[in-house]
Amino acid sequence: MGYGLGVFLLSVIFVWLLFIGQRDYYLFPAMAGFLIIAPLLAAGLYAKSRAIEGGERISARRMLLIRAETGAHIFFTGLLLVLLFLLWMRAAVLIYALFFGVSPFLGFSQIVQVLLTTPTGWAMLLVGGFVGSLFAGFAFGVSVFSIPMLLDRRVDTLTAMGISMALVWNNLKPMLAWGAIVLSLFLACLATGLAGLVIVFPLLGHATWHAYREMAGGAADDDAPLK
Repeated sequence: MGYGLGVFLLSVIFVWLLFIGQRDYYLFPAMAGFLIIAPLLAAGLYAKSRAIEGGERISARRMLLIRAETGAHIFFTGLLLVLLFLLWMRAAVLIYALFFGVSPFLGFSQIVQVLLTTPTGWAMLLVGGFVGSLFAGFAFGVSVFSIPMLLDRRVDTLTAMGISMALVWNNLKPMLAWGAIVLSLFLACLATGLAGLVIVFPLLGHATWHAYREMAGGAADDDAPLK
């Protein structure tokens, strides 16, 4: 619960900084982009699940100061996810400019009305949703199992991402269902003003670790010894 509270507070601070910095036009793409970097934020939960599985003691310090099996590779993976997040943010601004030109941002309250009540807004939602789904789908594929794997096995970043994508592709139906569950719970968190993250984020973090162990456990035993 404390970990979830920390993620909630970080999210609130981020939104607050957008508004005081007059960057509220980044709010919608930032909410969508949260799903891109969420696996990185959940790394401490994966470490806790791994420790519980091994009968080890876990502390808040160990969850925050993670020692990955592959050292700097988890940092590199996180860097790639952050870059992907920033690329999505830039793409969202370009999509907005494509439909509304280079005119100043309408404001948070006005843009919601425009998006929901005008043909231009509907078209932007369709295009933005499609492009955003491509970013989210790719990020989900390469990160959902790669970060747990980097905590668990001696592999490099690109190998972990490749195996993660292969696991998602070869188990497409259950992973689509999993993605739909994650999206639904995240929308529920948005409906509560992000307060739902206090409960939902730890729940999804631990569940992701167990999904990784179920899908990759056998392969891990064959390919690389676990510590």
